Amino acid sequence: MIRHMPHEDHGPAHGWDLHCHTVYSDGTKTPAEMIASAVASGLHGLAITDHDTTAGWADAAAAARRAGLPILRGTEITAADGDISVHMLAYQYDPDNTAITELFRATRAARLERAKRMVARLSEDFPIDWHSVLRQAKQGEKTTVGRPHMADALVEAGVYATRSEAFAGVISGASKYYIPTPSPSTDEVVRTVREAGGVSVIAHPGDRGRNTTLLGDGRIRALAGEGLGGLEVWHRGNADDQRRRLLGLADELGLLVTGGSDWHGAGKPNRLGENLTGDATVREIVARGAIEVVG
Repeated sequence: MIRHMPHEDHGPAHGWDLHCHTVYSDGTKTPAEMIASAVASGLHGLAITDHDTTAGWADAAAAARRAGLPILRGTEITAADGDISVHMLAYQYDPDNTAITELFRATRAARLERAKRMVARLSEDFPIDWHSVLRQAKQGEKTTVGRPHMADALVEAGVYATRSEAFAGVISGASKYYIPTPSPSTDEVVRTVREAGGVSVIAHPGDRGRNTTLLGDGRIRALAGEGLGGLEVWHRGNADDQRRRLLGLADELGLLVTGGSDWHGAGKPNRLGENLTGDATVREIVARGAIEVVG
């Protein structure tokens, strides 16, 4: 029986930030710097959710123990639902599970090949190359390389002043240089995370800035039937009408309601802790998960 956690109409005033990125994917801060910022912000805890990797988990756990700040360990996984790109947050799963390690191996390989192809296109018209993009990957081969690193290379080359400007320009999804990310299906992600003992949550499902076509109610209902755990309602990309829609679906389907900043350090204007998840919901994620909370 799914236990639905109560939520407030405007999100919790205090709690956890369950959507944070570090240098192990497209963030600009180390896990230790992330933890220090969370302590300074007065957060109850946070989750590390780098893209398609667990590479930063050990550093984050060590920093959390030193600071005495509890953290969840998670990953943001890019999935596809037909023609719709869907980001999914996976929390507290067994990182040694065969199915999920294979999913990440295949996804990272596909991401790397896609990134090389995009950089090859960009290098025909702009003063960047694969080596200048790799310089932006702060953790070398452990970093999940993607468009943010291309944007940073363009900034380094003087083409744009900021990463955000690059994303509004030639790095955008509407650009002729853009190549979609090869991704597993949403059904596969939900199934794999469930098999690994984790909790899956659809990230920013009402963000029209990311998709002109949003994931519909019917598909969310279907994914809930397959084991989807929750919806990230409290996110800056979800407009008020979408928050109301998502809260209604969560009530109907018994899904957890989460919030997160989608923090990337200096990589985005998003402020750590600007949207939060309540303590009761975090306790439920931990209770369902395969691994212990750290810190």
